[in-house]
Amino acid sequence: MADNPRQDLYLEISRNLVDQELTDLRNYVSGAKILPARFVQHADAHQICNQLEKEQKLKPGDLSLLADLLRKIGRHDYAEQAKQIAEDERKGSPQPSTSQQKRKGEDGEELPRKKKPAADGQEDAPVPIGAAETSSLTDVFQTSVKKYYELKLSHFKPLVWNDNFTLDLSDIFTQLELMPKSEKQLKTTTKSKRSESDKEKLSKELKSLDDLFDPDVTGLSTAPRCILIEGEAGGGKTTFLSKEALDAVSLKTELGRRHSTVLFIRLREVREGETIEEMVWDQCVPKRTGVTIESIETMLETNESRVLFLLDGYDELRPEARAAGQAIPILLSGKVYPNSTIVITSRPSAGVQQHTRPDCHVNIMGFSRTHVWTYMQQYFTAVGKQELTKNLVVHVNGNELLNNLIQTPIFLMLVCLLWEEDQEMVSTGTVTGLYENLLTCLVRKYCKREGVDMPTEGLPTEVAESLLQLGKLALEALLRNETLLDLTEVEKVKVNWELLLKLGVVSLEVSSSKLHPRKQLNFSHKTMQEFLAGRYVAHALVNQDIVELLQLTSITKALELSNLLQFTCGCDSRAAQAVMEELSNLSKKEFSHLQTYDFQAESLIKENPHLPVKQQVKKSVKTYKRFVLLCLDVLHERKEPDVLQAVSRALPVIIMDLHRHMYRKQHAALKYYFKNIQSSGLPDRMILESYHVSEALQYLEQIVPSPIPGLKVDLRLNSVIFDSPVPDETVQHLQQCLPGLRVDLTPLQQFDSPDETARLVSVLKNVPGLRALDLSDRHLTPSSLQPLVQGFRHMSLLEELDLFGNDDLGDAGMEVLQVGLSSVPHLAVLRLGSVRMTAVGMSSLAPYMRHLVGLRVLDIRGNMIGDTGLESLTTILPIFTAMQVLVLYRIGISPTGMRTLVPALCQLTRLIKLDISENAIGDPGLECLAAILHHLTAMKVLLLSRTGISDRGISSLIKALPHPVQLQVLDVSDNNYIWYSGIVSLVQTLCQPSSLDMEQNPPGDKSLTTAPHCNTTLQELDIGDNSGVTGAGRVRVAQLISALPALTRLDMSARWYSRAHLSNTAAMAMAEALPRLPALEELYLLCISMEPAGFQAVVQAAEEHPTLERLRYSRHGVPEGADTTASCLDLR
Repeated sequence: MADNPRQDLYLEISRNLVDQELTDLRNYVSGAKILPARFVQHADAHQICNQLEKEQKLKPGDLSLLADLLRKIGRHDYAEQAKQIAEDERKGSPQPSTSQQKRKGEDGEELPRKKKPAADGQEDAPVPIGAAETSSLTDVFQTSVKKYYELKLSHFKPLVWNDNFTLDLSDIFTQLELMPKSEKQLKTTTKSKRSESDKEKLSKELKSLDDLFDPDVTGLSTAPRCILIEGEAGGGKTTFLSKEALDAVSLKTELGRRHSTVLFIRLREVREGETIEEMVWDQCVPKRTGVTIESIETMLETNESRVLFLLDGYDELRPEARAAGQAIPILLSGKVYPNSTIVITSRPSAGVQQHTRPDCHVNIMGFSRTHVWTYMQQYFTAVGKQELTKNLVVHVNGNELLNNLIQTPIFLMLVCLLWEEDQEMVSTGTVTGLYENLLTCLVRKYCKREGVDMPTEGLPTEVAESLLQLGKLALEALLRNETLLDLTEVEKVKVNWELLLKLGVVSLEVSSSKLHPRKQLNFSHKTMQEFLAGRYVAHALVNQDIVELLQLTSITKALELSNLLQFTCGCDSRAAQAVMEELSNLSKKEFSHLQTYDFQAESLIKENPHLPVKQQVKKSVKTYKRFVLLCLDVLHERKEPDVLQAVSRALPVIIMDLHRHMYRKQHAALKYYFKNIQSSGLPDRMILESYHVSEALQYLEQIVPSPIPGLKVDLRLNSVIFDSPVPDETVQHLQQCLPGLRVDLTPLQQFDSPDETARLVSVLKNVPGLRALDLSDRHLTPSSLQPLVQGFRHMSLLEELDLFGNDDLGDAGMEVLQVGLSSVPHLAVLRLGSVRMTAVGMSSLAPYMRHLVGLRVLDIRGNMIGDTGLESLTTILPIFTAMQVLVLYRIGISPTGMRTLVPALCQLTRLIKLDISENAIGDPGLECLAAILHHLTAMKVLLLSRTGISDRGISSLIKALPHPVQLQVLDVSDNNYIWYSGIVSLVQTLCQPSSLDMEQNPPGDKSLTTAPHCNTTLQELDIGDNSGVTGAGRVRVAQLISALPALTRLDMSARWYSRAHLSNTAAMAMAEALPRLPALEELYLLCISMEPAGFQAVVQAAEEHPTLERLRYSRHGVPEGADTTASCLDLR
């Protein structure tokens, strides 16, 4: 924080330690096991100091450990400063707090600051805020918070209509299951053998947040700063976080033991302009405790590393409070209280990642079967009807759809409630049906209680009208992203809110906010608000347009309203058709640019690894996957032929994770889809992902009960766990019903013994449609490869084989492999990178590759086969006329080898990617290649990094560049002898329109307003690490590149030992060039220094750029005192 003497000292130490002193500091800290070595070895002095403080090894008033460390490395000057700061802290010398500084947001404007209002008409008695009183202030605060949480959070009433039904938080939600959002979050090394426990961590759920502080689980070297917890509606996020708050203040969890100040903040109560300190005062402490906003600020700054923010419901945060410069986005970004810890909950994809990159990303998965049984027992015990438990369990087990629903806590509670009242009402298999029956149940209770006649069909008139009025208010609030209704506003529209209270669909409460006190109506759950709004929308669609009513103008808006749309569709068939027709229209409008291979690009064994994928495409694919789930949710709520047809029109590709238990409803909808879809409505492709072989194949057997001609299914089995054999009947069924099945398989375990590989083969031979096998980095040896090669005869359809990184194979392994190649005649992708093959191995393998006439991708990178081995390869290369990708990275090619290679390359006219990086081909080698580029007109990716070329070679390349008219990627980086003139000439040539552009838009063509005067194909250009390119050269390049409008990635870094400097003028020119690159996503300026004004201009231009997501810059090149908080800035 500002003017924090400790932080000032840490920064000064970090900036001024020489390399040897930093090395000595790391050695002392790790050698004495003060901090983990894996953290220390990559940390700078500032990070080490902050971590020591976070782990309570540098306590307030005690910096003796830091002083000792500094003396050991010979920095007695800093040791004395540390000693003085600690003494000042003990004496209580007041330090300026950030309340005495101007608060500035991302836009440079002063942040909103409010004075604490009087509570109950009186001013609270302020607690002294001098440093001498910090300890007592913290004690007062922590005591009041603990008591407040115990009072407010320990018990809750899940049924607002039943005051007698109160539940203890710890009895119900202690076993909610959490799961890593991505398998990549788990620590997975490619060079060490994975243990059985690693497999269990991958396949099982986290049991508590404590697991996230285990480096073996997260792979993090330090404790996470930000933990994002996502869960679907009704999954128990708020209840879970409430339990975490209680357990933390009671020191029952690792979060509680690591943090002395626990702050539980409901984001739906946060208003525009509130500061963090005001939120804490407003929500975390009771009235009349003597704690002021100013004292809170002092306490947070003093104990920052021990502060835990528990932020509940980012999806309920008002839009205006999410804007740049508001307190919550600033807190998430780390611009304030950067050493605190944050746990934040949200519905999926609500936008948290716009402000921070969470260290850990987990999902609340709902209840397991065991948890369901436990909850049922607890519920019926609480209401005194234990005998109902067994009958409900039997009923649920016989109802697959209901069985899916009850694994979400809120829905299980509703099922228990309905079972208690009327067992006939629990036959529904949809969420809408469940809520409709609940509403009927509540109305019946009301009618019986109030003596009102309950009609046979429908609801009493007054009740029905009041519910529709409430639904309209619920909808309006949802569109404002609010969940509470101001009673004053409700009364203005003359809604009978007292009747609604008696029904139990809302409760009357006084806001817990001391800053914004008001009476308000609170829905029993946000899903109840969405259901009532959906009822109203289904009713209103008779006379209104869906787009106008819901402001449904984009896919993003549809996803924000996904629950509302599901309820709307579940309430009425016509509404469902109207919603799906509009969703189909939006799908065609927003996803028309996506191709099938864009979805395949996410596969671990990629179909097109050679082409760059734009960030916009990646984002669109991610959005599309969520859209698929929404459409299947709608189908689940309304299983009707017309809705099915609309869903099929909206989804040209279906992609889904089978191992995500949260997708149970969608799985059920998918079964209905394939049971009833006509062949004319089939998707172009269906992509399913899982890591259980047998489970996934049996699931396919269930959803495709009979042959579906023309159905193409890609099953991606990643990090596979071989749980059980695939039943023979499943294999036979899929062979008959799904001839279009393609299976891509990547095992999790290592295979360094023949027995392990033989076990793998026993499973693979029963995998129908196996097309791709990824065994990269699996510790294969020649002996363990033997059973696999023998098993190839059971995998005759295999198209892709990846053995990359198995460096124990060597030439002996190639001799084993060559015998089996005849058994896989359809092989189109062969990756043999880094297997320690030499010229001997290449010469023995090459003759056995002759029959692989369909080979499209060959990757032998990192094998030093030299010119001799290359000569063996070139004898067969012309056979591979379908070749698209040839990777010869670092295989020991010389100019002589290039002269041997280029005649063979001439035959590969379909070649799209050629990588000859890190081969010393020099200018003669590049000249040979340039001379035949006119044969390679399909070339899109050409990689020439570290090839020893100079301006002479570049000159030959420039002459040949007009021929590869589709060139998208060019890399000439890290060549010591390319100078200013060579790079500038190259860029000038690249900036000319390609012949393809000129063909499509000739200069005299008047059909277009403006003909292109630029290269519209080049997407990635790497000219970095060329020591001959000066700062002036980079400026000239910056001035030229505006003629590359398709450019997404540009690397102009300097070499680490010849660092370049950009003057303010040069940096300003670069900043001015960035807006003229409309598609730029990544800019690399490593090992470059700038002056403060120039640096700020470049960073600001990058931050304001609409598509640029990463500006990679060297930490040592940052001007002293420069602002480095820009979200796009990636310091290395």
